[in-house]
Amino acid sequence: MRASPPARELPAQVRNGDGETFRRLVEPYRRELQVHCYRMLGSVQDAEDLLQETLLAAWRGIDGYEERASVRTWLYRIATNRCLNALRASGRRPQAAEPSWLEPYPDVLLAGIVDQRPGPEARYEVSESVSLAFLTALQQLPPRQRAVLVLRDVLGFRTAEVANILGTTGNAVTSALTRARGALQSADRTRVPLPDSPQERRVVADFVRAFEAADVDAVVAMLTDDAWLTMPPMPLAYQGPAAVGDFLVTVAWRDGHRHVLVPTRANGQPAFGCYLRDPRTPILHAHGVLVLGLTGDRIDAITRFHDNAPLAAFGLPRSLHV
Repeated sequence: MRASPPARELPAQVRNGDGETFRRLVEPYRRELQVHCYRMLGSVQDAEDLLQETLLAAWRGIDGYEERASVRTWLYRIATNRCLNALRASGRRPQAAEPSWLEPYPDVLLAGIVDQRPGPEARYEVSESVSLAFLTALQQLPPRQRAVLVLRDVLGFRTAEVANILGTTGNAVTSALTRARGALQSADRTRVPLPDSPQERRVVADFVRAFEAADVDAVVAMLTDDAWLTMPPMPLAYQGPAAVGDFLVTVAWRDGHRHVLVPTRANGQPAFGCYLRDPRTPILHAHGVLVLGLTGDRIDAITRFHDNAPLAAFGLPRSLHV
């Protein structure tokens, strides 16, 4: 679905300080700007905070908008530079293969984002560009390379537009993009099942049955040889079926612990609210969010977010009665 070209001119009411007209002007871009900030920062809460900063800065900086670029491009310039400032201020640098600050992004928040990309140069679909594998690789890039790759290859801005957004030259953008693409070229998303396809539904159903039954052999049989189990924000990572199976037996399912998985979607991938059974009561206690990465009919990543805070964004409660 393509959107009509964004308007360049601000309504006179906005120039005259009409806040309601300004709100209506920027509302169509709110959700895609939040996703942009999430790609840059890896945190849903940080993305929302930076979105609010962006809109406030746009409102306060109306007089500086010269209408040489579209309103959308102007907003992306503010948002991108706010994100870069935040990254510089926090001094965030990757400490492990899975950034500890990475949070799951509910698919429901992706609904309705209009495809603004102008042509085939943009390589990533929306679901691919928020996948945990892509986000993890993206967070390893230096901030400006990260910004260039997202603006060019995900959002489809032209080189000259990216240069204007970042206040740099076209040559600098091209150089940064070449380095960023080189760093991400090993990521292979070609065998990921289509969302809600029969293949995906079959793998997910088999995983739920095995996980809820604490059937380690069945879970291990579904894993690729190089599958990862990670648990942000804890700096723990296990690779390979044997290591993952050992963790499930000795930690996740020790002492007879059993779980119930409530299906949802995060980052364009199958996901679950994870609930721990209490054998003494009919209450299930929230135990974070679990996201699966699929390759063909196998699982290549299990990401277990232990924090219960994201549950609300998925419309999931802190406890369930059975």
